[in-house]
Amino acid sequence: MKVIEQSRFFSAYIFITFFVFSASAYATPIINEKPYTFTTWDKKTADGFSGFFEVPENRNLKDSRKLSIKYVRFSATGKKVGPPIVYLAGGPGGSGIMAVNYRFDMFMALREYGDVIALDQRGTGRSNDLLDCKSKQIVPPLTPISDSQYIDHHRRALQQCLSFWQTTGVDLTAYNTLESVGDLEALRQHLGAEKIVLWGTSYGSHLALAALKENENSIARVILSSVEGLNQTVKLPSRTEVYLDRLQQGVNQQPEAKAAYRDIVSLMKRVHAKLDKQPLKIQLLQRDGSKQDYLFQRRDMQLIASAFIADPKSAAQLLRFYRAIDLGKMPAFNQVPARYFPDGFLQPGLPISLRPMPTAMDIASGISEGRKAQVSVQSKTALLGDYLNFSYHYDGLAPMALT
Repeated sequence: MKVIEQSRFFSAYIFITFFVFSASAYATPIINEKPYTFTTWDKKTADGFSGFFEVPENRNLKDSRKLSIKYVRFSATGKKVGPPIVYLAGGPGGSGIMAVNYRFDMFMALREYGDVIALDQRGTGRSNDLLDCKSKQIVPPLTPISDSQYIDHHRRALQQCLSFWQTTGVDLTAYNTLESVGDLEALRQHLGAEKIVLWGTSYGSHLALAALKENENSIARVILSSVEGLNQTVKLPSRTEVYLDRLQQGVNQQPEAKAAYRDIVSLMKRVHAKLDKQPLKIQLLQRDGSKQDYLFQRRDMQLIASAFIADPKSAAQLLRFYRAIDLGKMPAFNQVPARYFPDGFLQPGLPISLRPMPTAMDIASGISEGRKAQVSVQSKTALLGDYLNFSYHYDGLAPMALT
């Protein structure tokens, strides 16, 4: 099976191998399903089924507890119906069911080719029964701190959270890509399908590729966007510059945009240098309507850029942020959905919190020694430093069973 790889930062979908249509009307009802009407945030609706299936939390343990994996299934509408299409959200940690709000039209369009399933992977969304951890670490919101101090706060936070999860009985070693691959096979069997189609974005593409490697005969086709390969959880910093070159080419096709952003890389370097020399005192609007003073440093801009470039739709807003700071203005952070920002940025002064599934998944994915050396060298001169890969800073802190 030939795999065509694509840059993480481009959203066009990749269709891999071929797909033979076959009838897939269910002769008998699927167990643990009930009729369900999905209503999006903007009040669009679609009838379907809400269901679940059970899997062992840790397949390596005989007496492992059971997990209930939840999903929403939208029935096929086309005349020629193929295998079920399973949506795998990114992150890791994103909810596939929640993603229907963002990609409703695509979910509905794909129903022409088969049932479309929004899956909440283990430890996410409706399939999550794990406790988040609130550490004792607080990044000072009004005091300049170095990169090493900032990273040290987060490393200590991880160590505290690992201890917390251990005391609450969470088996973090069960939250890794191979266990999720096993869940996909269990879902296929639960549906009574000979094969399934995997539709994954970002980390979801990583999971799809892992499933393809482990269970190729169970997969009819994969649809991938923002591809993350099996040794690419930690991204090469040099790839950011390649993305920015492509972004510049796109900007140059639009006269108005080209006039505002003649040299994106120079703009970013200029803003980073400006913030290094003089951090910006800003106010961040809080959920209760109050405003929180915050000292905005170069590191914050790099973290925001690292988050925003993961979604091509946010590129224009990111450029506006940089341009505002370059012109001595306050960026309009409150005009962008909170999901685009790094965790905790919009609510400074609170303890560092970590979610078990995404934390464990990133650590378990690991990094080869060769790639680690590449990242170390490239991050020294990269525009975003090593903030594109924050799990890189957790290397060596987790139990050996996780790495």
